[in-house]
Amino acid sequence: MMMSMSSSLSSPKIARLLEALHAEAHRIDPPLLAAANSRPPKERAAMLDEAFIPVDTDAGHFLYALVRGASAGNVVEFGTSFGISTIYLAAAVRDRGNGSVVTTELLASKARTAAEYFAQAGLADRIDLRVGDALETLRDVKENVGVLFLDGWKNLYLPILQLLEPALRPGSLVVADDLDLFPEPLKPYLAYVRDPAHGYVSVKVPIGDAMELSVRT
Repeated sequence: MMMSMSSSLSSPKIARLLEALHAEAHRIDPPLLAAANSRPPKERAAMLDEAFIPVDTDAGHFLYALVRGASAGNVVEFGTSFGISTIYLAAAVRDRGNGSVVTTELLASKARTAAEYFAQAGLADRIDLRVGDALETLRDVKENVGVLFLDGWKNLYLPILQLLEPALRPGSLVVADDLDLFPEPLKPYLAYVRDPAHGYVSVKVPIGDAMELSVRT
């Protein structure tokens, strides 16, 4: 996908970093995920702690476009991992000239590595990186969320959304990743956002591993 020169994603520093990170994820994740599938749940979870499990390039550009075009407000990301998606989000925030990205990661080791990548991208000043249980690290986010991106543990999508609903306003966007990878764990979340009684207009977007795009009404 081609991006115009008005996008930070076209800058050599960020473009080279993202290319290297996507390549590293492609190298590490497939054998790791294949091996993890045959392990007991606890051991599998520990192995997945080493995986990138990132958005792909098209999904990253999709997130960039959503944030770049969204109304003013901060971005909240659940599930930093090694920070690939965060870089797309923070580049959009910087390019549109307002807001910041609050992102949260359970594992301190992953967060430390992500912070190094944010510095390399020159985007650290736009990112508030928090470490720990997202239900605690995001508890103080009470207002001004324009975009919420859910990409952590799937059973927490709905609790995180409900925690942050008071901070959403009409027109806020909520994006949930990995619909095709985790259809069963995401059933409760999808049932919630697809029920108009809960205040969303929601649609599946067939990009990456499939995303659910919900608009707060």
